[in-house]
Amino acid sequence: MLAYIVRRIAQGIIVLAVVGLVAFCMFRFMGDPLESILGQEATVADREALEERLGMNDPIVVQYWKFIAGAARGEFGISYRNRVPVAELIAQRLPATLELALVSAIFALLLGVAFGVYTAIRRDGVLANVIMTTSLIGVSLPTFLIGILLIWVFAVELGVLPSFGRGETGKLLGWESSLTTWSGIKALILPAITLGLYQMTLIMRLVRAEMLEVLRTDYIRFARARGLSDRAVNFSHALKNTLVPVITIIGLQLGQIIAFAIITETVFQWPGVGLLFINAVQFVDIPVMATYLLLVGTLFVLINLVVDLLYVTIDPRLRVERSAEMAR
Repeated sequence: MLAYIVRRIAQGIIVLAVVGLVAFCMFRFMGDPLESILGQEATVADREALEERLGMNDPIVVQYWKFIAGAARGEFGISYRNRVPVAELIAQRLPATLELALVSAIFALLLGVAFGVYTAIRRDGVLANVIMTTSLIGVSLPTFLIGILLIWVFAVELGVLPSFGRGETGKLLGWESSLTTWSGIKALILPAITLGLYQMTLIMRLVRAEMLEVLRTDYIRFARARGLSDRAVNFSHALKNTLVPVITIIGLQLGQIIAFAIITETVFQWPGVGLLFINAVQFVDIPVMATYLLLVGTLFVLINLVVDLLYVTIDPRLRVERSAEMAR
């Protein structure tokens, strides 16, 4: 198992190096950062001096190597717009994004699995049909439109929830968190639902489809013939085998929650790294943009590693295969 983890980590490092190269090269064609910093009235001498100070006149290979070497040390350069280290900006904004993503993931995972199991077991029931019909909203409507609709209903018409911002925060495990105050919790509700609704509906439909497939198998019929209760059959046998193929999609969806937080943070002006990235695009702040993409890639690599380990935990056959590979 340890060798497998080391091998996956090595593969992840290669992936991140490629992601860093793509980000670093791609963002160089998005505009002129010198013009955003100095303005249109800057002289040629001013531009040359700033290029020299920022290292932008170095060959692209040298600039990329400096970026990767600095990233390995936790240093991502200086923001062109804010004139402060990018690592400092990310550290200030990351807790807000992770908190939003975590709450959205819990919302999507719990309701998605629960509704998926219920609609599979009671597939001919009225409530199950209502849930499946309603879930079309989460699949069909784009995220920004869902956010605008929620703002209109709960912030404008009803006036019970705030439409933007993070609310008051407090210290939770050493981080600034909205979960420590009532205004912070209210500010978190609409963005979390907006971000997690699409993933929740996908997880629900996937769990339902896999659950229906498992319930038709022979070993489920044999379990019922043995006299096991419906609860034992549905949850001890069917649900456990349903989760094996579902885990991959769930892992990818949770990664997309962080990657797609950009839209939700923009709609609700949530002060996270997604909103920081949008502002960086407007000012061609290459270090911030490249660091954000590298951060998202790192989170995807970690999530995939956790998913692979969960495979081995849930499916005993994979543990046997891993042991056989190690024996060779």
